[in-house]
Amino acid sequence: MPITNLDEKFTHELGDVYDAEHRFLEAQRLMVQQASDDKLKGMIQEHITQTQGQIEVLNQVYQALGQQPQRITCDAAVGLVREGQKGMQEAQSRPIRDCMIAGAIAKVEHYEMASYRGLVAGAQMMGNQQVMSLLQQNLQQEEQAAQQIERTAPQLLEKAMQQQERGR
Repeated sequence: MPITNLDEKFTHELGDVYDAEHRFLEAQRLMVQQASDDKLKGMIQEHITQTQGQIEVLNQVYQALGQQPQRITCDAAVGLVREGQKGMQEAQSRPIRDCMIAGAIAKVEHYEMASYRGLVAGAQMMGNQQVMSLLQQNLQQEEQAAQQIERTAPQLLEKAMQQQERGR
């Protein structure tokens, strides 16, 4: 679909992140089943709840814009989910799998932050305070989730390293 103006660009990017959130929610549900570290599982479970709320916030954005929610296939999300699934399948131990899951989550969070930052800027340029405020809520949650996974990843790596050294 051709994008001929900034409103269409914004709507396209909104549909893209709407699709991405749905894909990431599905992927998180698989990750929580595959994770073995209790802290990691808890973080994923918490983020599942947040993602459901973020989808609801996006529904409110669509409502504020007078539009129906529309998923526009997010190729980046498709790729990130596929990469995460592949890593989980290839991991030969639970601690390595946990590290792969954490890495996949970190990549997703950074993609989402970039997406929401662009949407917040677009809403600001359009002068739509309500939409901007809603999108900022999601952005703040994504930033917090990224910080949380980045604090946890070294602990998971340490755990995997200890297991590897015991195996030698």
